[in-house]
Amino acid sequence: MDDRIKCKQAHVTVDCVVFGLDEQDLKILLIQRGYEPFKGSWAIPGGFVNADESLEAAALRELKEETGVQDVFLEQLYTFGDVHRDPRRRIVTVAYYALVNLRDHTIKAATDASNAAWFGVDDIPKLAFDHARIVETALRRLRGKVRYEPIGFELLPEKFTLTQLQRMYEKILEQDIDKRNFRKKILGMELLKELDEVQVDVAHRAARLYRFDEKKYRQLREKGFNFEI
Repeated sequence: MDDRIKCKQAHVTVDCVVFGLDEQDLKILLIQRGYEPFKGSWAIPGGFVNADESLEAAALRELKEETGVQDVFLEQLYTFGDVHRDPRRRIVTVAYYALVNLRDHTIKAATDASNAAWFGVDDIPKLAFDHARIVETALRRLRGKVRYEPIGFELLPEKFTLTQLQRMYEKILEQDIDKRNFRKKILGMELLKELDEVQVDVAHRAARLYRFDEKKYRQLREKGFNFEI
């Protein structure tokens, strides 16, 4: 057995893949490690689970401590347990992913992170540990799930235009979507509440604003409604 992984038991960590969206791209929040191993390398936020906390509580704590991001909904992604995934010892990590409106969160590196920043999914630097695999797994989950659950609204402002909504799906799915068909389908679901408001401070013609009606979605889902893009 490799001396690097000799130990009486495995240790548990949590890691968080946080997605955000701006005008240019779907993005992922990364931290720059301040300590070895992989000092100076970019990684997804995460750390060890304390004996007196749940996995989700640990994930939320590490995310807040390392990036300043808090009050987000996390969903468990997958457990990664390759024997040699961490050079220090035998470590199993439980990964989570989250979708946030990045404009609502001011990031600030702290604890063992020397920096924190958003990176476009097509411009991610080389990552520490097996974090590239974790990110790829999260992207596959997001691209699959966004087609049949309205989770993508978490990436948008509370009030958004139909163009913003379509662009979000195009960025996540990496494909163009026909404007007419998309609007007919999304409005036909009757899950968007049209507001008596339009965009402000825009150079082009101000577009109508909408809000996702989560209460109605839950009611429809109980009746067997299937969301599908």
